[in-house]
Amino acid sequence: MRFILCFLALLAGAQASAEKLTLDRLQADPSLSGPGVRSLKVSPDGARVTFLRGREDNQFQMDLWEYNLHDKSTHRLVDSKTLVPDENLSAAEKARRERERTASLKGILSYSWSPDGKQLLVPIAGNLYLIDVSKPDAARMVASGNVLDPKISPKGRYVSFVRDQNLYILDLASGKEKQLTSDGAGTIHNGEAEFVAQEEMAQTTGYYWAPDDSAIAYKRYDEAPVPVVRRFEIFADRTDVVEQRYPAAGDPNVLVQLKIVSTATGATRDVDLGANQDIYLVRADWSASAKALLFQRQSRDQKKLELVSVDAATLAQKVLVTETSPTWVSIFDDLRFLGNDKGFIWSSERSGRKHLYLYDMSGKLLHPISQGEWGIDRVLAVDEKGGRVFVQSNRDAVIDSQTYALKLDGSTADKPVRITQGDGWHDSSFARNGEVFVDTYSDPSTPPQVSIRRPDGAMISWLEHNELNASHPYGKYMDAHLKTEYGTLKAKDGQTLYYSMIKPSGFDASKKYPVFLSTYGGPHSQHVARKWGNFFDQYMAQQGFIVWRLDNRGASRRERAFTDANYHQLGKVEVEDQVTGIEWLGKQSYVDARRVGVFGWSYGGFMTLRLLAEASDKIAMGVSVAPVTDWSLYDTHYTEQFMGMPKENAAGYDYSGVYSHLDGLKSPLLLMHGMADDNVLFTNTTRMIDALVKRNVHFELMTYPGAKHGISGRGPQRHVYGNIEAFFKKNLMPEAAK
Repeated sequence: MRFILCFLALLAGAQASAEKLTLDRLQADPSLSGPGVRSLKVSPDGARVTFLRGREDNQFQMDLWEYNLHDKSTHRLVDSKTLVPDENLSAAEKARRERERTASLKGILSYSWSPDGKQLLVPIAGNLYLIDVSKPDAARMVASGNVLDPKISPKGRYVSFVRDQNLYILDLASGKEKQLTSDGAGTIHNGEAEFVAQEEMAQTTGYYWAPDDSAIAYKRYDEAPVPVVRRFEIFADRTDVVEQRYPAAGDPNVLVQLKIVSTATGATRDVDLGANQDIYLVRADWSASAKALLFQRQSRDQKKLELVSVDAATLAQKVLVTETSPTWVSIFDDLRFLGNDKGFIWSSERSGRKHLYLYDMSGKLLHPISQGEWGIDRVLAVDEKGGRVFVQSNRDAVIDSQTYALKLDGSTADKPVRITQGDGWHDSSFARNGEVFVDTYSDPSTPPQVSIRRPDGAMISWLEHNELNASHPYGKYMDAHLKTEYGTLKAKDGQTLYYSMIKPSGFDASKKYPVFLSTYGGPHSQHVARKWGNFFDQYMAQQGFIVWRLDNRGASRRERAFTDANYHQLGKVEVEDQVTGIEWLGKQSYVDARRVGVFGWSYGGFMTLRLLAEASDKIAMGVSVAPVTDWSLYDTHYTEQFMGMPKENAAGYDYSGVYSHLDGLKSPLLLMHGMADDNVLFTNTTRMIDALVKRNVHFELMTYPGAKHGISGRGPQRHVYGNIEAFFKKNLMPEAAK
């Protein structure tokens, strides 16, 4: 017994002396995750795997690297600082990066391969470079002038891009540039995705190459009907008045057209999108033979989505697939065309879960490719020769992501073969032919490890082993690293809710601890996942908090009965479920139910306010960052998907906002917002301030001059999270705040 007591004392002493995380270290170089990689791609010839990586001295400055599959070497292929030593970004590019959540990054953020795998197209700071992979130091600038969305054509003859709201192509053989549209100016945009398409539909482009290089289908939109919001961007030394066309819920959207332009002649033809102009053009693609252009048309109420085939020669149309829902039809990126126009793969939630279906080109359903009480996340690759489709799914665990193979003939529809094996989170990137893939794996104790594998999962080589050893950036913090525990609770309607919990350093079950509850709560997000974790969660646990997350009804990667629960009443079931979690915590002997605090950002900021307003008797304090406070202030596509039109659901909008519940807000509140936020407009917070003042509710406020929605940058991020920690400690750990 004496030996055991001595051993336990030694363990406690070792944990107490282990080096813990600091807020300064969270923002410093090198990244605590190790040498991470982004934008993994397998070259078309299968010879290389390319990726973006931050520098050791600046994790936010991205360079282009390659792993050579022949000689198994890894080296930097393109130095971003050599191409452009100092970046000056246009306003359009800054806005685009904000939409893509890359505003904090510099250098090379995207690139594309030529079809033969010999050249790379690299945009940086508004210029466009073509790089021969055999001579990467001899980069050739082929276009300049704040170009957007560059692409190499499918056959490799052209480079295309958008400049000044018009679409251009560059003939690589002659070097001649051709302007394909000329009316782009003012409210007219060609080849671009509009604001809500970028922000809410994951639409990163507005034009689409025919696979034979003969034509480009492109979106033309007119913003004139969209109301102008005069938005004040308040900086430290100035205030800019920005007139932004922002379509809030119920407002008119852009007027959209779909056109086809010949690359040879420049002749343009209009595609009929239907009599009703108040629609969303959410996707467009070409069939494998280029004989048909297919577009996806979504109704304004988002309850109907149609896949329409357009004969490229005659422009005759046929609706191939129609999806309907009493709530909303989701948008996916899983449409794949088989060679020789043999058919296409389509994803649908018509069964209540997302599954894949095979159709012929006339729109006849042939058979399901997947089925059962599980769902597909996304299609990764199609191996027609082998008769397989590779997918990402949570089939084996809701909190995990794994890669699976399904037979195209439907024979394994409910028996997919699991390719990746380690429990946790796998993101896979396949070669075009499906013959090799790159697997990025992590779990709560394993930073992202990147390997190259055969389609059966067999290892070819490590791309980035990223072993967590003494030399790893996180190595000296590993002894203080705390385990993440997972479990489930039942919602009021019986559905399963997943949670994660990190118990604090030196945990003693006989003591009672305060709770740091981190929430997002909204649609299109999963907050509880078995992967390399959030460092701030670890930090707060090391400061003595129980760190708690729970995915309430409405969260993503679940069945439609789970996601549909918040329809027309945002905040209702989300608050119910978070309170269910708080009540469960309160029954645990080691939780101090009087010291539960909540933090959230964006939708999570909205959730923080709703939770404080409806459950201040259970929640001691909250920190709300960049919250939506009134859904009538947020954009059309997102808000109307869940809430409908304001005129048709006035009671729902009133209930779902914060203000009708605000009299119940009794607990201390810290409110923070960027003063140049163009996503969740700063007006949400100014209105909240006014409402609180009128009710004589005292609160704390921190605003960030010039900051957008993410309040990005090392200094601002350090300040934001320092404020969060300080507010939690002041209210829940007053002895530690001194």
